[in-house]
This record gives sequence, structure tokens and C-alpha cells, in this order.
Amino acid sequence: MKRRDFINWVGLGAIASSLPIAIAACSDQTTASEDWQTVGTVAELDKNGQLSVKNLPSVNVLVVGTSKSENLIAVNPTCTHSGCTVAWETKGNKFGCPCHGAEYGSDGQVQRGPATKPLKTYTAKIENNSVLVKQN
Repeated sequence: MKRRDFINWVGLGAIASSLPIAIAACSDQTTASEDWQTVGTVAELDKNGQLSVKNLPSVNVLVVGTSKSENLIAVNPTCTHSGCTVAWETKGNKFGCPCHGAEYGSDGQVQRGPATKPLKTYTAKIENNSVLVKQN
């Protein structure tokens, strides 16, 4: 076997053996712990009863509740009708859009138009004094 052929075979073998690692690194699959994103602290949430975070890598979120709440409410606060930012209305237990009056329930579903599509919802939890959200 010529030296050039030997070097080509060694190089091809190195490339072939690293291919599974490269494919795994580019894969969409993530571990469960990577699905959760920290959006703030319990102290921040308890201060106002809500926590708004914009421009995270993959999520804009409004979390409503306190550390004593059984279930936290978490939605993307962008109105599906006009793109305005909805606000939580404690009195009506709903999200309201200041631009055209659309209303959404605590589950993100449209209660009153002109919006026709629900708000995107997230699962939220408190863990180790942090507020975490996970895209559904």
C-alpha cells in the first residue's frame, strides 16, 4: 500500500468516526432541563404578582401569580390581533389588550374580539427561588 493511500484511508476513517458526534451536536433534541428557561426570581414575581420578560432567546413571557399560587399563569403577552402587549387584569381575571379591547382568559383563550386566535401559553414553575417557563 502506498503512503498516500494509507493517509487517505486514515483521514476517511477519522471523518467517518466523528460523523455521529457531529450529527448529535446539530440535532434538535434537547434534554428536559434545557427546555426550561429562567425568567426571573420569586422575589420579583411576589413584588407585583406578575413578571414580564421580553427578548429572551426564544420567549417573550408574562407570568402571573405569586410563590403561594397553586398554578402560575404564563403567556406570550403579544395580542394576536394587533401585536400590542396585553396586560393582566386582576379584577376580571383576564388579559386585556389596550389597543382594540380584545380580551383573553387566564388560559389564553379569546373571550372577546376582535382577536380570533388565543395567546400562546407556557408551563411555569418555581424551583430553587427561580421562576421557570417551558414552551408547550
